[in-house]
Amino acid sequence: MASTPEFIDYRNPRVVSAVKLHRGAQRRKTGLFLAEGANSVAAALDTGRVQELFYSADAATREHELIASAVGMGVRTTLVSDRAAQQLGETVTAPGLVAVCGLIDVPLADVLAAQPRMLAVPVEIAEPGNAGTLIRVADAVGADGVVLAGDTVDPHNGKCVRASAGSLFHVPIARHRDITETLDSLATAGITMLATAADGEVDLDDADDLFTGPVAWLFGNEAHGLDPAVAARADHRIRIPIHGRAESLNLAAAAAICLYTGARVRHAKGARAQ
Repeated sequence: MASTPEFIDYRNPRVVSAVKLHRGAQRRKTGLFLAEGANSVAAALDTGRVQELFYSADAATREHELIASAVGMGVRTTLVSDRAAQQLGETVTAPGLVAVCGLIDVPLADVLAAQPRMLAVPVEIAEPGNAGTLIRVADAVGADGVVLAGDTVDPHNGKCVRASAGSLFHVPIARHRDITETLDSLATAGITMLATAADGEVDLDDADDLFTGPVAWLFGNEAHGLDPAVAARADHRIRIPIHGRAESLNLAAAAAICLYTGARVRHAKGARAQ
């Protein structure tokens, strides 16, 4: 049953506890994280992960329907002071709308049990903005999951959540710190591993035949790319043709190109089969 609206300030214990969720250790301890902004909050509500919604007076006017929807769903909704809203948010101009949510990551085994056709597997991705963008791209192209392999950024990091623009709640996300185990599991599941590499032996424009079965795209770290040993474990190494003068593409751009190309072939095949 929804609570009646109440007004609290930044010293309230619930606000203090929520603010602590900006820290990874507290997220791991509590199993909770914060989703900030209308897109993220709406997606979190749609998937039933919101435990409490904090909103400012300005947000109450701007996002009235979203807040009313949360109330209708029985979510605890709490009006907070501007100072509390600022502390709950992480952006310079806080949107005044922050949800406390349950963690979203699932075991790798759960992702593989769903017999995925296309996965994005960033290996040791470190920048939360890139991680969130990659998750958003994976959602946009209809990928079946994102597997964060190795020592990676926490997908519940505030910057990652914001960059995903709600997609964090739409796509299954797994974290598996042992890279070798991750690759072994993909191989055992019969998934073709495709590594992105500047010196890959297969040009992306000529790789359509590789995308007709289940595939996992392996993307490297922003600073030093994919470890040669990981690239060697892949079934194929794919290079993105660059026709201009740019030396390379950043992680998010490369992932978008590869995932979209794979999705195009996959959906074209499905359309022909109908």
